[in-house]
Amino acid sequence: MRQWSPASWRSKPAAQQPLYASQEHMARVVTQLASLPPLVTSWEIEALKAQLAEAALGKRFLLQGGDCAERFEDCSAEAVTSKLKILLQMSLVLVHGARKPVIRVGRFAGQYAKPRSEDLETRDGLTLPTYRGDLVNRPAFTPGARAPDPDLLLRGYERSALTLNFIRALVKGGFADLHHPEYWSLGFVEQSAMAASYRAIVEQVREALRFMENVLGVHAGEMERVDFFTSHEGLHLVYEQAQTRLLPGGAGWYNASTHFPWLGMRTAGVEGAHVEYFRGIANPIGVKIGPGMTPEQIVQLAEILDPDGEPGRLTLIHRFGHARIAACLPPLIQAMRSTGRTVLWCCDPMHGNTRLTADGIKTRHFSDILSELEQAIDLHAGCGSLLGGVHFELTGEDVTECLGGARNLTDADLKRTYRSEVDPRLNYEQALEMAMRIAGKLGQGNP
Repeated sequence: MRQWSPASWRSKPAAQQPLYASQEHMARVVTQLASLPPLVTSWEIEALKAQLAEAALGKRFLLQGGDCAERFEDCSAEAVTSKLKILLQMSLVLVHGARKPVIRVGRFAGQYAKPRSEDLETRDGLTLPTYRGDLVNRPAFTPGARAPDPDLLLRGYERSALTLNFIRALVKGGFADLHHPEYWSLGFVEQSAMAASYRAIVEQVREALRFMENVLGVHAGEMERVDFFTSHEGLHLVYEQAQTRLLPGGAGWYNASTHFPWLGMRTAGVEGAHVEYFRGIANPIGVKIGPGMTPEQIVQLAEILDPDGEPGRLTLIHRFGHARIAACLPPLIQAMRSTGRTVLWCCDPMHGNTRLTADGIKTRHFSDILSELEQAIDLHAGCGSLLGGVHFELTGEDVTECLGGARNLTDADLKRTYRSEVDPRLNYEQALEMAMRIAGKLGQGNP
């Protein structure tokens, strides 16, 4: 195979890249980015890869979740804590239901760029560049806000570093201590229809810990802290290249901006620049796959991105929609099984279930999301495979962006607190209810 370098992607066609007015300005920013400390270490990256390998074998379960697109203005203690809390709550529920350790991966500390269907947007006769996330430009529909700004790459790095630092402080400081799950409760739980179920799970976890410590004489010290990893879509190739390093303790080049970068459907072409970049980094990587992916294409991608068949290297994140998964998923599972590779299959039930209301508001329905997840579990089992993870767009805030759930949000509720600039997210109540439903489904096969 052709020789690789962090810049070899430049010889390939690169989709979804912004156009900057000054290449000199961009070059100065990239030089500055490349001189800054790495955000993550090779030891952390390799630890995640080992855990993902176990998940591919059914020994762990991956929970990946966070904002569709992070905003710089949301880099606050309250926002970060609420996202960490809901992911910890969900993982507690999944541990209880699946009876296996859960890998926690946040869609944050770097999810500042978003792919878009069109390069330009027109309103009232004015045409401007599309908003591509705070890493590139701003959402306000003005020429100044929509102009791609290289300095935002530095802001993205800084916000990612601040977020990572705070998460590490919380996790290492005992915020995730299983001895005190009451720390994780959000205010809505007492009013939620799922409150009794959640409290029962918490009590059962406490009982299990008391049994180990009192009866067996073992202190569950390792449960006072959890591993927590970050992920984002590796979309903006100049930004990703600037933080690609030969890290101490590693073997090869690592994307040091995140533990777990993934490829989106729009950038997964085998002849494209993104696949060229991703094939050379040592991180575990994810690939989003959808209805347009053929069995031949998925095998070709696997051969390029995971030529050695390394367990934990490749996670396939499928997103078909509840109406199409039954027809689309089984042929891809069979194609991968024929290669003999050990890959991790993960379900993203969000993106294939997006719809518009009569008012033109982008939303998703809880029942569609749940249906795709439940079908995914059954379809994998029917093909002799295993669903090893889930991937959600969610927030720890009280937003009204997705329909349905325990409180049965309707179209009329969406305008109350719809805050996303791009895609709708599950709110904290819907996310916790989803975890309980999936835990119940996964637990059906456990004693």
